[in-house]
Amino acid sequence: MEKGLMKGNEALAEAMVRAGCRFFSGYPITPQNEILEYLSWRMKEAGGAFVQSESELAAINMVLGAASAGARAMTSSSGPGFSLLQEGISYLIAGDIPAVIVDVARFGSGIGEISQGQCDYKLVTRGNGHGDSHLLVLAPASVQESVDLMMEAFPLAEKYRHPVIILSDAAIGQMVEPVSFPPMEEVDIDRDDWTVKGCKGDDESKKITNVFYYMDDYNSFLRDKYQRMTENEQRYEAIHVEDAQLVLVAYGISARVCKEAVRKARSQGVPLGLIRPISIYPYPKKAFAELSGECKALMTVEMSITGQMAEDVKLAVDCRYPVYTYGTGIKVPKSADVVKYAVEILEGKMDKEVF
Repeated sequence: MEKGLMKGNEALAEAMVRAGCRFFSGYPITPQNEILEYLSWRMKEAGGAFVQSESELAAINMVLGAASAGARAMTSSSGPGFSLLQEGISYLIAGDIPAVIVDVARFGSGIGEISQGQCDYKLVTRGNGHGDSHLLVLAPASVQESVDLMMEAFPLAEKYRHPVIILSDAAIGQMVEPVSFPPMEEVDIDRDDWTVKGCKGDDESKKITNVFYYMDDYNSFLRDKYQRMTENEQRYEAIHVEDAQLVLVAYGISARVCKEAVRKARSQGVPLGLIRPISIYPYPKKAFAELSGECKALMTVEMSITGQMAEDVKLAVDCRYPVYTYGTGIKVPKSADVVKYAVEILEGKMDKEVF
């Protein structure tokens, strides 16, 4: 493996190339611009194609075309840019076309802020364009994990013939950490028999359609696909949940803070635990089956205002425990504050669910 010291966005871009991505189209938006900057020269070195598109709408439709022809194709965006990808994502889902999309999340509605945030949670788990659809969504908590999950994303997309999201955030995208890269993968563009290719003379052409004349059959097919994802792709990390009286739930950069909070709390005799979802769709409900009889409550720690993930936690525990939310908005949470609020909950001093 090759090792280096790299910014999160650049490491993610290098991992895209090593994972066999040979087509990338994107439009600049902070805080993910380093991905485009890096790929603008690196993709050519790897024999691939890089296109700075005129908009996010154009970018996702170029990905649709390249992926239909068998290329490992990608785009990336953030916040308002990711909103513009939704129609194209819906067409990828309807056509059963594998692709990977990176969302380096930022804060706020509308134009929002270019700083860190985790405000795209509902968009990537509840959005994804019109129709009955979900995306397989993976959320790294470090630069190295960004690389590792990127290397898994295309095999997962091709396994299910379905788009996969890597949900990063501005803090992870901009931080610099040591990272190891696997060897380069080369992928045959003609490996699958369903991809669209040119034809000559009387050769039979191939088509990809999203108009379904047997809608009942397709509905059953889609339900089965999501069921297989739910059964096989739940990913999480559980820390000290076996005896925890309060369990923190956090993903991405917030989870790193919570790991430190658990360490601090336990050194003070406060029995905290942590569940870190790595897949946020499918949500890792299996993790919550490991909660002990000692557990009294859960607290999500999120860089959003209302606690977007808290709804999934409540569903995962079937409302058997109270679920609190520490929502820091644009600020990265502090481990000392996490411990403070956890103690207040355990002592019965917290009188509101979202704070």
